[in-house]
Amino acid sequence: MIQFDSVTKLYPLGVAALDNVSFSIERNEFTFLVGTSGAGKTTILNLILGDLYPNSGSVIVDDIDISNKKCKRIEELRKHIGVVFQDFKILQDKDVFENIALGLYIQNLPLKKIKEQVQDVLVLVGLEERGRFFPVQLSAGELQRVAIARALCGDRHIILADEPTGNLDPKTTWDIMKIFKKVETHKTIIIATHNTDIVNSMKKRVLVLKKGKLIKDMQKGGYEL
Repeated sequence: MIQFDSVTKLYPLGVAALDNVSFSIERNEFTFLVGTSGAGKTTILNLILGDLYPNSGSVIVDDIDISNKKCKRIEELRKHIGVVFQDFKILQDKDVFENIALGLYIQNLPLKKIKEQVQDVLVLVGLEERGRFFPVQLSAGELQRVAIARALCGDRHIILADEPTGNLDPKTTWDIMKIFKKVETHKTIIIATHNTDIVNSMKKRVLVLKKGKLIKDMQKGGYEL
């Protein structure tokens, strides 16, 4: 479970990225974070990942309080969190297999297990024939599939996605969302997005942010700009 309790995050000059925000997300729940640029969506993702700390309030992920820099378990927690970025964050000098397997290599898993896990996620995202391709050989949609595969690979049960379809055409966008739907029953998925069509069509939980405040929390919700 992910829990925010009265979380405020201030940036330099006292600008409030988040202002007294409280919510909880259950295990294996699919949630959209929506709002205009600067509403606080990315700040929430970074707090969950432990890249930021709140000025006040608490952030608890998997029963670990990660609200301050004294927490010793953030690196342990990050092993269970996969992140998908709008700009992919793909290593250009590594092939698809190597990009996906990077986190598994860091964990020193046996090579046989790494190959099995990578092949499984390649099939899941529809890139089973692209394992030895390099990023320059792939389309934008395929690069995002690589990024999703990397996020899913390993024992990661929390998936954070920051505008994962922001650079994609409408058809490719829906192809990407179908991948998230394939894993929604056994992953906690949090997607920050501006895409009203996706949010309104999928009817998942929607947290609406405005100027750092949580103004709506809707089950099977929608969103209007």
